[in-house]
Amino acid sequence: MASLFDSSATYKILFTLFTHTNTCDQNLKIQKTLLSNMDRSMFLSLALASLLVGVVSARDWNILNQLKGLGSSSGQNGVVSSSGLSTNLKRYCESWRINVEVNNIRNFDVVPQECVSHVEKYMTSSQYEDDVERAVDEVILHFGSMCCSKTKCDGMDAWIFDIDDTLLSTIPYHKKNGFFGGEKLNSTKFEDWIRKRKAPSVPHMVKLYHEIRERGIKIFLISSRKEYLRSATVDNLIQAGYYGWSNLILRGLEDEQKEVKQYKSEKRTWLMSLGYRVWGVMGDQWSSFAGCPLPKRTFKLPNSIYYVA
Repeated sequence: MASLFDSSATYKILFTLFTHTNTCDQNLKIQKTLLSNMDRSMFLSLALASLLVGVVSARDWNILNQLKGLGSSSGQNGVVSSSGLSTNLKRYCESWRINVEVNNIRNFDVVPQECVSHVEKYMTSSQYEDDVERAVDEVILHFGSMCCSKTKCDGMDAWIFDIDDTLLSTIPYHKKNGFFGGEKLNSTKFEDWIRKRKAPSVPHMVKLYHEIRERGIKIFLISSRKEYLRSATVDNLIQAGYYGWSNLILRGLEDEQKEVKQYKSEKRTWLMSLGYRVWGVMGDQWSSFAGCPLPKRTFKLPNSIYYVA
């Protein structure tokens, strides 16, 4: 049996490929030159090599790890592969950040090293503040659908807030230590920082907090902070402008071995068993909303520095 390389069909395929990338006159010249000046094996080798490069380039476009595996070098605008393909690092990192926010990327221990500075720039930018403000605006719009108003609430309408990076910002901690997700969070150092009571409020959140409270809605704070941090947490919340909550729920010894999503789900179950109508939950982690029972609405604030399951 004749080999594939000896078949006339192969030549037709290869010439057709050239036809799609050149004009008719150019194709004719290329074909004549190839047939007259190159032997058959060299022609096929070059053609197949060009096809393989095209396949690899298309498949691996914008995937940093695979580009590095192909033999890449750093370029001014991103990562340049051995084939000369440039990948925009900023776009890659923004794509990573967005996929964290929509819960496609889960259970990560650290931010990819090449994206740490990108995450830092976003979390300390006016864009982050604008995004928080938009979330706040959506909460206020949600109030329009509520049956409860300042004069009609019966005391059983409730709202749940997380604390870290929802009411109180941990950005100063990351600024001081230069982490921004590049290293796994050291719980001992972080708790030492919490005890200093210096966390500022998250932009726009004090105003929202009091607007909810003034409507006669009971506010419950459910945090994954440990119970032994209660004093520091209360002091910090008051200093940042938050007061008048109905209950501050922290993790006791019986909760420490539970995943955060289970712990928070159980606390929502407890509140609803008391007859509370939970109109909304606001947090920066998807674990604040996971599990049953579900509130009427959930509102997530942006945070791609860490992931809490």
